[in-house]
Amino acid sequence: MRYSIYVPNFGEFAAPEVFADVARRVEEYGWDGLLVWDHVVEQKDLRREIADPWILLTAAALATRRIRLGTAITPVARRRPAKLAREVTTLDRLTGGRMILGVGLGAPVKDEYASFGDTTDTRVLAERLDEGIHALDLLWSGEPVTYHGNQVTLDDVAFLPTPVQRPRVPIWAGGLWPNKAPMRRAARWDGAIPGTAGMMEARPPDVDEVRDLVRFLHDHRAENGLADKPFDIVIGGASPTGAAGRDLVGPLADEGVTWWNECMPWGDTLERTEPILRRIEQGPPRI
Repeated sequence: MRYSIYVPNFGEFAAPEVFADVARRVEEYGWDGLLVWDHVVEQKDLRREIADPWILLTAAALATRRIRLGTAITPVARRRPAKLAREVTTLDRLTGGRMILGVGLGAPVKDEYASFGDTTDTRVLAERLDEGIHALDLLWSGEPVTYHGNQVTLDDVAFLPTPVQRPRVPIWAGGLWPNKAPMRRAARWDGAIPGTAGMMEARPPDVDEVRDLVRFLHDHRAENGLADKPFDIVIGGASPTGAAGRDLVGPLADEGVTWWNECMPWGDTLERTEPILRRIEQGPPRI
């Protein structure tokens, strides 16, 4: 089991110097990773202060030496795959191979897509997401590639240099469980970072729910011929400190969860650094 901190790219976290300090503390107090949201407006009527997650991750990369860094999640359907491939590669090289790319459809769809003249047809966006992930994988190979999908085109291009990590930067796919389609997507790649019923309150899922999720993912990994390949399952929430925290995550690890992702409940504290810094300094609930 490894342990990450999960924060938005808005509010007080939108200042790169503040985000870098959060990253330093995550590393100092024994956590294993820092994941940041990827929004352009989030709920646009709230008029949040929002920063570009890639600039925030650059600041974190320069402030740390050990922890994994990444997004959770990047809506690939609203990104140009070629631009995203370059950004993630550059950060993976800057960090010496510490990047993770969390991917998904993104939300709220109306605010994050329609506000900029894009479609809100989730079938189209899901196809664009899948083709975009495939394009990233091809581009990260470093070989000349051609691909013509319904949504994404690559025409005889080779991207060099490649990421440090091979065969690619790990791709973790998100989505709301028990929706099956996002987790079928996750099973094709390197990890699953599902949202569950209590995520708004940062309430961890029940062990029975996690058991069903893990079984579903492993079954589909086997169907895809990937049962023997490394695969991460990321479960999150707010954990207590001390023995109670270990009692919370221990049964999840027993079910096959590989990362605990610490987060704050949605509410007044979400945009503030002080509550999560206090939790960071208490250390991860290691078992």
